Amino acid sequence: MTRLSGETALVFAWIIALSASLAVLFIGEVLGQTPCILCWFQRAFMFPLAIVLGLGLWWQDPRVGRYGVALALGGAAVALYHLGLYVGLIPEAIQPCTATGPSCTDDNQVVFGIPIPLMALVAFTMIGVLAAISLKEKQT
Repeated sequence: MTRLSGETALVFAWIIALSASLAVLFIGEVLGQTPCILCWFQRAFMFPLAIVLGLGLWWQDPRVGRYGVALALGGAAVALYHLGLYVGLIPEAIQPCTATGPSCTDDNQVVFGIPIPLMALVAFTMIGVLAAISLKEKQT
């Protein structure tokens, strides 16, 4: 079985981050779905991932994975909290979304039958794992 090289792992992490960033822009700008507060926080972690990992690949910096891991952990924490709200594990009394803005838990949080917080959690997890794999390779 072949091992995933550090640079290949970073390429895959960057592709996931870029795809997720473009997907949320499509959902918001083309489909017209206004993001909730937690979605904005998740974007605050995902957008820099696409830029930082892309620049790390461009500059051939094998240590850029540390920033990928840190940003992915932060984004995954927000996505996990958002998913907890969505499935009802966290009581409504502590939901950050207000009555005046988009809800964190209603049907606008579903795309193609999959909850957006779940998609975000999977993306952040995959990026974090791939970024960590890139760090395992011997640095020269």
